[in-house]
Amino acid sequence: MQTPLELQIQTLPDSPGVYQYYDKEGKLLYVGKAKNLKKRVSSYFNKVHEVGKTRVMVKKIVTIKHIVVPTENDALLLENNLIKKHQPRYNVMLRDDKTYPWLCIKNEPFSRIFSTRKMIKDGSEYFGPYTSFKTVHTLLDLIKELYPLRTCNYDLSAANIKSGKFKVCLEYHIGNCKGPCEGYQSLEEYQSNVNAVREILKGNFKESLKDFKKLMHELAADMQFEEAQKIKDKIDVLENYQSRSTVFNPKISNVDVFTIVSDETMAYVNFIQVSHGAIIRSHTMDIKKKLDESDEELLELAVVELRERFGLRSREILLPFELDLGDNVKVTVPKLGDKKQILDLSERNARFYRMDQLKQIKIVDPDRHTNRIMAQMKKDLRLPEEPRHIECFDNSNIQGTNPVSACVVFKDGKPSKKDYRHFNIKTVEGPNDFASMEEVVYRRYKRLIDENEPLPQLIIIDGGKGQLSSALKSLDALGLRGKITILGIAKRLEEIFYPGDSVPLYLDKKSETLKIIQHLRNEAHRFGINFHRDKRSKGALQTSMESIPGIGEKTMVTLLKEFKSVKRLTAASEEDIAKVVGPSKAKKITEFYKNK
Repeated sequence: MQTPLELQIQTLPDSPGVYQYYDKEGKLLYVGKAKNLKKRVSSYFNKVHEVGKTRVMVKKIVTIKHIVVPTENDALLLENNLIKKHQPRYNVMLRDDKTYPWLCIKNEPFSRIFSTRKMIKDGSEYFGPYTSFKTVHTLLDLIKELYPLRTCNYDLSAANIKSGKFKVCLEYHIGNCKGPCEGYQSLEEYQSNVNAVREILKGNFKESLKDFKKLMHELAADMQFEEAQKIKDKIDVLENYQSRSTVFNPKISNVDVFTIVSDETMAYVNFIQVSHGAIIRSHTMDIKKKLDESDEELLELAVVELRERFGLRSREILLPFELDLGDNVKVTVPKLGDKKQILDLSERNARFYRMDQLKQIKIVDPDRHTNRIMAQMKKDLRLPEEPRHIECFDNSNIQGTNPVSACVVFKDGKPSKKDYRHFNIKTVEGPNDFASMEEVVYRRYKRLIDENEPLPQLIIIDGGKGQLSSALKSLDALGLRGKITILGIAKRLEEIFYPGDSVPLYLDKKSETLKIIQHLRNEAHRFGINFHRDKRSKGALQTSMESIPGIGEKTMVTLLKEFKSVKRLTAASEEDIAKVVGPSKAKKITEFYKNK
C-alpha cells in the first residue's frame, strides 16, 4: 500500500513549475523550482543525501504542493517571489532583498535606458525581470550598437540645452552619442530611437536578428571566427529571449485571481494572489457537489471562503465569468492581455490539480475512477444508461481490394482485446463503405442474439452520417433500434452524429469522454488496418506461389504460416525454406524467385 506522500510524488506533472514542501503542522519548509516537477521532486526521495540538513528536511516532509508555470524562466521568478515572501527555513539562497534585474526606460526628456534592481514608480517603463545577466548585457549591447543613446544623467530640459549648460563628452567624440546635451540631436529623433528600443525589449527584433546573422556570415567568410562566434552567442541569447513573464508583471498591481474546473461530482477552484505585480501565493481547493450546482454558484462560495481564510483585501478580482460580489470589489473578466494570461495560468493549475487527484483515485480506488468516467460519459453523450460495454466499427480497404472490417470492444472504459473481432466482407463488391458497414453490423449482432450473448449499451461507428445510416438499417432489421444507443464520429472535426439529428455534438477537446471515443476509434482503425495488411500480404504471397512449378496447395499453406509475406519468402535463404518444406521444394522456390 502506497503512503500519501508516495501518491503525491507519483501523480506530479512533467511540467516546469515550483514545488513547496510542508511538514505535519502545515509549516512551509522549502521552495524549489524545476524544469520537470516529477523528476526533480522524486530525486529528493530516491537517494541518500550527503548533506545532513537535507536529510533532516526530507524526513519532515508530509505534504507537497506545486504551481505549474509556462516556462523554466517563470519558475525561477516565482521561486524568488515565494522565498522572499514566506522565508522558508531550509532555503538559503534568495532570502535577501536582492531581486532579478530589470531594464528601465526612464521617464525623462531624452530617456536613458539602463539595468536596475529597483523599481521606482515615477512613470518609467520596466521590462523583465531577467533571470540571466547575459541576456541583460546582450540586450544593452544590441541597443548600443543599433541606436546611439546617452549614458549621462544630466537634466536635459529644453531650457538647460538652450542656455548651453552642458558640453558634449567623450561618448559623443567616439560616436556612441549624438550630443543632445548641446542640441545636436532633436528630441523627436531621439525619442523615435527610444520607441524602436521599446519594441526590441518587447521581443520584436526580427530585423535585428537578420542583421546579426548577415554580419556573422560575413565575419566567418573573412576567417574572423572568434568575432563570428561572439555574434552567434548574441543571436542564441536573443532567440531564447522571453520578453514578458507571466508570474511577474509590473503593469498588474494587487489582484486576486480565481478560476474553476469541474466534472460530474467535483469542482476545483484555484486561487492566485498577485501583490505589486508578483505572484506570492497559489492554492487549489476541491468542492464535492451535493446537488447539481452550477460553476457560478460554486465559484461564488469559494471566493468568499478563500478571501476570508487568507485575509485578502484586494479591491480587484479576476474571474472567468461575471459574478456579483458586492460594491466593495471590482470584478474583471479579462479577454486579452496580461490579465488574461494570469487567469489562464490559474485555470491551468486547477486542471493540473484535478488531474493529480484523479490519478490518485485511479491508483487507490480504481472502481471509483471507473464509476466517475462512466457517469461522465452518460451525461456528456445523453445516454439512458452508463456505457459499460461499448463497441466500435471501422472499415478498411484499398481501392476496393481485400475489404475488411474490425470491431473493437471496451468494457468499463478499457480495451477488452479478447472480444475484438475481424470481418471479411462477403456480400459487397467494390469499394462501398456504406454497404460494408451494414453487413458487418448485421452479422455481429445477429450472432450475439443467436448465441444469447450480452449486447453493448453503446455502438460507435467510425464515419459520418452515411455510415451511421447504414449501421442503423441493420439494427432496424434486427429489431434493436431504441434498445442500443448508436452514434457516429467524423474524423475531421471530431463531430458526433446521432440518428435523425442533423446537428452534430461537439465535445470539449480535453474531455475524458472524447478521449475514450478517440481511443476506441484509433483501436478499431489499428486493428482493421493490421488485419487488412495481413490479408493483402497473404493474398500476394499465394498469387506469387501459384506460379511456381511443383508447388501445391498444402505447401502454399505451410509457407503462408511460416513466412507471412512475399518479401520475407524471397529474402529467406534456401536452408531456411528447406527447414519448412524440404530441400527439393526449397531449391525450386529459390530458383524461381532468383530467375524472376
